[in-house]
Amino acid sequence: MQHSDLPMLERIAGPADLKGLKDSELFQLAHELRSEVVSAVSETGGHLGSSLGVVELSVAIHAVFNTPHDKLIWDVGHQCYPHKILTGRRDRIRSLRQKDGLSGFTKRSESEFDPFGAAHSSTSISAALGFAVGRDMGRPTGDAIAVIGDGSISAGMAYEALNNAGSEGRRLFVVLNDNEMSIAPPVGAMSSYLSKLYSNEPLAKMKALAEGFESALPSPLRDSAKRARQLVTGLHGSGTLFEELGFEYIGPIDGHDMNQLLPILRAARTRATGPVLIHACTVKGKGYAPAEQAADKYHGVSKFNVATGAQAKSQPNAPAYTKVFGQALCDEAARDPNIVAVTAAMPSGTGLNILADRFPKRVFDVGIAEQHGVTFAAGMAASGLKPFCAIYSTFLQRGYDQVVHDVALQGLPVRFAIDRAGLVGADGATHAGAFDIAYLSNLPGFTVMAAADEAELMHMVATAAAHDAGPIAFRYPRGNGTGVAMPARGEVLEIGKGRIVQEGEDVAILSFGAHLGEIEQASITLAQQGIRVTIADARFAKPLDTDLITQLMRHHKAVVTVEQGSVGGFGAMVLHYLAQSGQLEQGVKLRTLTLPDRFIDHGSPQEMYKDAGLTAQDIHKTIFELVHPSQNILQFSAN
Repeated sequence: MQHSDLPMLERIAGPADLKGLKDSELFQLAHELRSEVVSAVSETGGHLGSSLGVVELSVAIHAVFNTPHDKLIWDVGHQCYPHKILTGRRDRIRSLRQKDGLSGFTKRSESEFDPFGAAHSSTSISAALGFAVGRDMGRPTGDAIAVIGDGSISAGMAYEALNNAGSEGRRLFVVLNDNEMSIAPPVGAMSSYLSKLYSNEPLAKMKALAEGFESALPSPLRDSAKRARQLVTGLHGSGTLFEELGFEYIGPIDGHDMNQLLPILRAARTRATGPVLIHACTVKGKGYAPAEQAADKYHGVSKFNVATGAQAKSQPNAPAYTKVFGQALCDEAARDPNIVAVTAAMPSGTGLNILADRFPKRVFDVGIAEQHGVTFAAGMAASGLKPFCAIYSTFLQRGYDQVVHDVALQGLPVRFAIDRAGLVGADGATHAGAFDIAYLSNLPGFTVMAAADEAELMHMVATAAAHDAGPIAFRYPRGNGTGVAMPARGEVLEIGKGRIVQEGEDVAILSFGAHLGEIEQASITLAQQGIRVTIADARFAKPLDTDLITQLMRHHKAVVTVEQGSVGGFGAMVLHYLAQSGQLEQGVKLRTLTLPDRFIDHGSPQEMYKDAGLTAQDIHKTIFELVHPSQNILQFSAN
């Protein structure tokens, strides 16, 4: 969008420039800011709906509070694009989620206006309380403002933070951004409670008016007025859960009405002595018709046409792994009535919507509550059911204590379907599925698998369904499969047994997971250069196929393991076995190719794997140097 089309926004270099604007000008700024967000995201893709829902909130908070001295913390960070534009990053907003560009979330290293990094939910209130304590102990910081959605506030960590903040009684602001729409429809009692607060509009207005009046009264009169309000409205006690927890509750208010937002934020900032919760009701996708009308409110979009809303999506040549999982599980569930499934607010993101459409009573969406979801699945397993717990790799980290204590320690047959394994692209390090191989393989009694392609994923779903001897997990990446032929039904694999994909005499590559395509590409070039490669698909990180590993060690000059996971994962398991069995002394050269011991910034998956040193070219280089250590590396061919 041309700068001349946005004259008010053009005047804003940072939040300080908002301070001298009239309220009417702030309203105009919000209008222009919304247009700029739509324009920018149409070029980059990203989380559009949530950002459009907080345009007015972003303008109002920055206009009223003194950021960056005051700390504004966005929960999750999906909604931070307007904030980034207002805080001096407009000139880079079209680099959003691109390699070397702006992060799609708040990031401390990116700007002083991002005081706390985000990407996973329900952390903002805890962090804000931490800043409030720092302020009260003499640190050079001002107020702390946490903006959290109705989906995120339903998570256990948010409850814990509310309880602690209320008991501390420190000055703190929580803005509840209530759009009644997390990625999936919010579930649970908290969402129902918030809906009830807002549903009785006359009452809400009366209550808000009464509270505004009361706040201006001296303390003795204020208490009398509050009791009178409760008699009039029928709200007994302190009125809301938040007040019971020790917060001053304001709302619900219209989060798109600057005539409400500005005076309420100003009054709260002026008068607050303890924790305050402002309940603002918003619309996800507000102001952009295609987003408002879409079922997902354009939560996550690819590049799109601004005029029509049509997204630029390429036609895949192979099915998405997520869809393959969902269909395979649905087929297994049709044959076994004991199969059930658990998701943590991601039914479509995990493919469980396919199962829910056919067997709605056998799919349980627990909301943003991975800890509960894991133990809930453990309880169902203990009852004799066959639960599949479908959670992204990076989100399963949140339930790790429960995986250890409630599942592994008790040997319960919970099936973990781990989506988004490996590097996922534009969401960057916060969503990279880097650690699940390591954090599951070290648990006694766990079976850990990884699918090399979509057909293998079908086999692993069948294997997990048939496995009752303890917990079992299988991992698979984001995106589309490789286009291999698909079986009519998955086969039950022999536990702890891999497969030979290709025979060679010189070097063996032992692959774990979905990097097999890169390995095969590297092997073609190596063959052209006279290096014959055996390719083996381990299938299992635990239990290892020790017979296969021993065979590879006996018949090859070098063995290389490859995985889309961190240091300490599959390669470490192989090396540990070789050390314990005395095979490290046999003179065979060994290398383990893993993700490096650092977090990798966002980019396309291909760019991230290049940064990680795990491309076909990197695999070729490693093996060529093993075989010909004194020679210059011959050119890699991508053909």
